Amino acid sequence: MVRTVAVDDPGDLITALPTPTPYAWIHHGEGLVGWGEAARVQVPAGPDRFGWARQWLAGTFARAHVDDELDLPGTGPVAFGSFTFDASSPGSVLVVPRTVLARRDGRAWLTTISDGLGGRVDGPFEDTPRPRPLDVPGRIRYSDGSLTAPQWEHAVAQAVRAIRADRLSKVVLARDLTALAERQIDIRILLDRLSTRYPECYTFSCDGLVGATPELLIRRTGKAIESLVLAGTTTRGGDATEDVARGAGLFASAKDRSEHAYAVESVREALTPLCDELHVPAEPRLLVLPNLQHLASPVSGRLTDGASVLDVVAAMHPTAAVGGSPTPVALEVIRELEGMDRGGYAGPVGWIDARGDGEWGIALRCGQISGNRARLFAGGGIMAGSNPADELAEAQTKLRVMQYALEG
Repeated sequence: MVRTVAVDDPGDLITALPTPTPYAWIHHGEGLVGWGEAARVQVPAGPDRFGWARQWLAGTFARAHVDDELDLPGTGPVAFGSFTFDASSPGSVLVVPRTVLARRDGRAWLTTISDGLGGRVDGPFEDTPRPRPLDVPGRIRYSDGSLTAPQWEHAVAQAVRAIRADRLSKVVLARDLTALAERQIDIRILLDRLSTRYPECYTFSCDGLVGATPELLIRRTGKAIESLVLAGTTTRGGDATEDVARGAGLFASAKDRSEHAYAVESVREALTPLCDELHVPAEPRLLVLPNLQHLASPVSGRLTDGASVLDVVAAMHPTAAVGGSPTPVALEVIRELEGMDRGGYAGPVGWIDARGDGEWGIALRCGQISGNRARLFAGGGIMAGSNPADELAEAQTKLRVMQYALEG
């Protein structure tokens, strides 16, 4: 039994969360948060995992009796999901929260799910559990992940040699960092810090994977779709003059423009068979975030049929922005050089409703939280002109997003 009702503006969505292990998708203070589990499944690894996930969702949603007084994207039953970067890796998951609180475009709603046997399990918004106090994680200690910094620089140098030998055109290499906190990590604190400092990003939480990604993989609303392609990065300047100069340098960089072009073309190739309209800008724009600047291309289109947002995700992942080009060779090089399983890092993360609408991002600037431990991730696109020391510095800058979230 699923019931969605309009509610008064709840204010900050994160402060309404009663548990330290929530589900969330927030952008500029709007979006969806959830808690509890009405249904959950581990998606089997393999090339057809998105098709398997869509079938599971169709069956799960079909069994629900829905009373939805709003009938908007994100109302009725909603599943949050996280898929591993590598299709052969286990760990992909879909969860239908028992309670979802949402706000968008001046409207707010609450969805609750009962077992259908004795009335609602979750009551009105006013009767939901009071939020538990936030517990700060305390002192954080860091240690190397799969590779030390010098080892990762060596991997970058090997990737550059492979590119210059014409094995491939681009590869995205990631590195991880391990964090150990004094106390159990309350995910709500991370969400609050990330959404406040990076409102332009999509702050997410699903099954312990938490972060703030600047990259919208796909948004589906009916037949309309949108995507934001990011590739090409520089740091912010120390003052306004240096900031503008760095942005101009990024825009003029042949290496970064080429990296961006590969990412845009991979999205174009993935979406063209699914759309009867597709709009791809001829030139990127600058996306300026508190710590970095990116080359960005907003893509929009219209689907030709009833493909769900998961169908589009399946067609797009992995893009050249997180894998490389050509994709099959880039995936081989990633497996050879990274020395780790990325898990959910750089994989699709987001939500989907029973209509097939939803929003999915690429899990960047993120960490996998388990108790008082966190595994943090960052990476960058490697091209023929890449310098290992510069790439390490860029990855370290990206890692500071989650370090800030942990340390405050």
